Amino acid sequence: MLIAQITDVHIGFAPQTPDELNRQRLDAVLQTLIKGPNRPDMLLVTGDIADDGGEENYARVAAIFAACPFPVYPSLGNHDDRASFMRQFPTVPQQGGFVHYCIEAQALRLIVLDTLEEGRHGGSFCDNRAQWLMAQLSAAPETPTVIVMHHPPIDTGIAWMSGGEGEAWVQRFADAIAGHKQVRAIWSGHFHRPIVSSWRGITVTVCPATAAQLALDLRPIDPEQPDNRAMITADPPGYALHRWHGGELVSLFDTAEDRGILAKFDTAMQPLVRYLAHERESG
Repeated sequence: MLIAQITDVHIGFAPQTPDELNRQRLDAVLQTLIKGPNRPDMLLVTGDIADDGGEENYARVAAIFAACPFPVYPSLGNHDDRASFMRQFPTVPQQGGFVHYCIEAQALRLIVLDTLEEGRHGGSFCDNRAQWLMAQLSAAPETPTVIVMHHPPIDTGIAWMSGGEGEAWVQRFADAIAGHKQVRAIWSGHFHRPIVSSWRGITVTVCPATAAQLALDLRPIDPEQPDNRAMITADPPGYALHRWHGGELVSLFDTAEDRGILAKFDTAMQPLVRYLAHERESG
C-alpha cells in the first residue's frame, strides 16, 4: 500500500489571485502523484490547508481534492479555521468538535489528530483529545498504527519555529500514547521541510510543504535582533510517500519539478539491473 502525504498548502496566501503560486505548487504535486509512476492508494493532507482560514479557500481546495482519483483525508493546522473547514468538508469525521478520526487500511491503522488551537501558532492537545486518542489506541492494541498530526512533538532545531519537549501539550500527547506499543510512526507537517527524528522510540517524519520551504538554519535566534538570515526559500514543492509492505513502513520524500534524466532503463543499463536482480535472488 502506498500512502501519499502533502502538507502546508496555504491556499489563499494571495487571496485576490485564484491562480496564485501556492495553487500552482499544489497542482504540480497532485499531477505528479496522479500521472507519475507512484500513484498512491490514498492522500493525507496534514494541515494548513488555507492560509487564513477563509471559507472560500476551503471551497476551492475541496473542489481540487474531489477531482483526485484516490481518497483524500485532510486534517487541520494552525492556519486553519475549524468551523469554516467543517462547512466545506462536511463528510470529514469529527468528534466532540474536533476533526479527528481513524482510517483502517490493509492491516494498518491511521489515527488523524486535530492539534489546532485557534489563535496559537504552536500545537495543542487538550484533555478531551487525549482521552479520545487513548480510547482509540486501546480499541486496537494489536494493529500497527500511525498517528497523523500537523504539529510534530519534537524540537527540530529551527529556533524561530520549534517548540518541542518542554511544551505542556507535548507531554500530554506523550502520556496519551505511553505504553501503546502498536504506534509505529508519527507523520506530521508544520516545518515546511523534510525531517526525520526518533522520539521516545517512535519514528517521527515531517513532510515538506507544497508551499514554500523553511530555510535550514540551526543557529539560535534573538527575537530582538534581526540578523537578515534566510527564513523562507523557493525550493520546489514537496511531498512524502509512505510505503506499507510486509509489515514494514518506509517513508520517502520527493519534489515536483522538471529535472534532467542522467540514466534510464535501456540496453546500456540492462546489465546492471540484471546483475542486481541476480544478487538479490541468490542472497
